Amino acid sequence: MILERILTAKREAVAAASAARPLRHLAAEAAAAPPVRDFVGAIRRGRAERGPIRVIAEVKRASPSAGLLREPFDPAGLAAAYAGAGADALSVLTDGPFFQGAPDHLATARRVSGLPTLRKDFILDPYQVYESRAMGADALLLIVAALDPSLLRDLLALAGEVGLAALTEIHTASELEAALAAGAALLGINNRDLRTFRVDLGVTFDLLPRIPPAIPVVSESGIASRADVARLEAAGLDAVLVGEALLRAEDPGAALGALRGNAWSG
Repeated sequence: MILERILTAKREAVAAASAARPLRHLAAEAAAAPPVRDFVGAIRRGRAERGPIRVIAEVKRASPSAGLLREPFDPAGLAAAYAGAGADALSVLTDGPFFQGAPDHLATARRVSGLPTLRKDFILDPYQVYESRAMGADALLLIVAALDPSLLRDLLALAGEVGLAALTEIHTASELEAALAAGAALLGINNRDLRTFRVDLGVTFDLLPRIPPAIPVVSESGIASRADVARLEAAGLDAVLVGEALLRAEDPGAALGALRGNAWSG
């Protein structure tokens, strides 16, 4: 399975990184990093609100399921286009081997856009939490399918300690239970099964009623049209995370405006 291959490679990469850059040095860099931006505040809409759904726009060059998404790839240009079109936050892939991402993509996109920025990667070790803070992220992704319950709880707690928001990603009812038991305060429902890479937007509609209303919820993957966004907006989702539909567009900013129904007024 692709997920297992990714996780194996990630463990090896973390081991190599921690050998080259000891945790005590990384923790010091994290402590000296600039203040975080309020990621949760930027994307919180509230289940009963009638305002427009928030949009997290993704900066990503490639993926295992879709291959190369954008070439030439310009993180600064994408971030500027997204910000200009009214994105509420950014998601930036930093995994190199499988997504052709890099930490400097995040730093560049965050600087250019001025927006709260999520580090989207496969976080498996406390080392990566400090690494995320040191590279300038405002939030990180924790994937329940990749973590055992005790590690998920520990990473959530550590993220809070260093000031990062944590988007805890789920795909099933059992993963939702595990996320809530671990104390997740921000949930992402991934419509893509990471084991098969099959996409079904119905996953969001099935899981949303089971989530306490006070917890902000983001729908991820498979959001390709204004109709998709409108359905999720009507259901009460706080935000959508959109990548491929924007990255394949000739004009990503215009594509973002179309997804939002040009509801953003600046």
